Amino acid sequence: MAAVLPATASTAAAPMTREEKKVILASSLGTIFEWYDFYLYGSLAAIIGAQFFSNYPEATRNVFALLAFAAGFLVRPFGALVFGRLGDLVGRKHTFLITIVIMGLSTFIVGCLPGYEVLGWAAPVSLIALRMLQGLALGGEYGGAATYVAEHAPKGRRGFFTAWIQTTATLGLLLSLIVILFTQIYVNANYPEVEVLISGTKTKITAFAAWGWRIPFLLSVLLLAVSVYIRLQMNESPAFKKMKEEGKQSKAPLSEAFGQWKNAKIALLALLGLVAGQAVVWYTGQFYALFFLQSILKVDQFTANVLIAWSLTLGTGFFLVFGALSDRVGRKPIILGGCLIAALTVFPLFKALTATANPALHRAQASAPVVVNADPADCSFQFNPTGTVKFTKSCDIAKALLARNAVSYTTVDAPAGTVATVKIGAEEALSAKDPDFAKKAADLITKAGYPGASDPEKVKIPIEPKEGLWNVLKMFDIFSAQKLTIIGILTILVIYVTAVYGPIAAALVELFPTRIRYTSMSLPYHIGNGWFGGMLPATAFAMVAQSGDIYYGLWYPVVIALGTFVIGLLFVPETKDRDIYADD
Repeated sequence: MAAVLPATASTAAAPMTREEKKVILASSLGTIFEWYDFYLYGSLAAIIGAQFFSNYPEATRNVFALLAFAAGFLVRPFGALVFGRLGDLVGRKHTFLITIVIMGLSTFIVGCLPGYEVLGWAAPVSLIALRMLQGLALGGEYGGAATYVAEHAPKGRRGFFTAWIQTTATLGLLLSLIVILFTQIYVNANYPEVEVLISGTKTKITAFAAWGWRIPFLLSVLLLAVSVYIRLQMNESPAFKKMKEEGKQSKAPLSEAFGQWKNAKIALLALLGLVAGQAVVWYTGQFYALFFLQSILKVDQFTANVLIAWSLTLGTGFFLVFGALSDRVGRKPIILGGCLIAALTVFPLFKALTATANPALHRAQASAPVVVNADPADCSFQFNPTGTVKFTKSCDIAKALLARNAVSYTTVDAPAGTVATVKIGAEEALSAKDPDFAKKAADLITKAGYPGASDPEKVKIPIEPKEGLWNVLKMFDIFSAQKLTIIGILTILVIYVTAVYGPIAAALVELFPTRIRYTSMSLPYHIGNGWFGGMLPATAFAMVAQSGDIYYGLWYPVVIALGTFVIGLLFVPETKDRDIYADD
């Protein structure tokens, strides 16, 4: 590999060489496929759960579903430790070659794995193990790809080069959504419903829910083959080769990175002063926006996915814009500026999203006051990341029903032992323990002006299952003021994502010395994104149910983003001009 050129004006402006393009393509393409694999489970979790957990008693099924959902997020930092250490010991190239093989094979096996009816208890256990392998692989992949690209980039262009890696999470999400949509439309249009046994009862489900969901997982083996072939052609990074030739490798990357305070404090500052804020802005702009459309505003899945897909398509190019800009003005101004702007504007943007996507809901929230009268001891914090946990106290029943229907309410404390009641407008209060509570409450909610499922004002892109793949053309049914406005709002949120995420890889790479770089940067990244970001939708919805305000969950990303802004501004150094090839 040729020596890396110094950062002169001419090299900074020079076009990419063929070798540089090859490095970026190999790293980015593989990482796109890894994110595609990881997101498939999240998008199809409900369908997969019905295949692998439905034959268990409800309490056991809930535990398995929770473990399967959370496992991928929770083990990502451990993957960062395992593969980060390996990457600093044996090299970048070989390590993230291993991670993509693990991810690809795990995903393919999920597509082949028989359900409970065939394997019994081994089916859910195997699924959880495969999900954990996915999380471990992703924990090692990102740090390797980002480090590999950064160590190939000319000084003065690391922000732009690594920004290509930053596009991969969004492109992986977009790819998974498109593949699922195409497969679902085609399978359900061409194959009949299937009768299956769920919890001892024969139930008819769509062909996609029965077996079609496996197709996107099986396709991953083709993506794996392409990615492995490309990566096998690559050379080791010049910074790692130089360090190895000079005998300066760390013998114990983990203890050096996190056992010595001089290095550990940088990792801590990277987490709190850069990554935590980046993570919550990222998950708010993509995942929580999708969750908010579907679960709060009751927009159907196809319409919500199409609107999100268009915003991702329009906004993804800004990763490169902000990556390149960070080479000129610095990493901190863009990342922290993105955190600050997002924190200050996320509330009005989500309120505008409500007013546009579901106008009747927006009006009802302002005109129909709802009051829950309950014993505070009966009111739980309804953190429920899988949607399977049961809350049976009267206050929880009342609040969960209202939250699911996007009804804003206030809570009045009642004496101990009081059964919770719900008062909607001027109507008589309903007891949450009434056997017909759900039906009566739903009738009063509708009477108070809250829209039903078929409300004509709610944004919708109608599809006709019998038309099969011709429904793909409905993705272009966006040229109305309502749909374009929603796409505009969502695109702004995606641009915030690109601002905080575009320069983050370069910033993290530059914070740490070569000998422990892979290990040091991977852990704060995956704690921030896997834990702070990954649990955002479930935490935010629990906050909504607790408060009675459909926007209250936004305080979670706002507070963390503002905290990152302050910590980063005061304590995180600017790194854009650092020489990452200098002796450690």
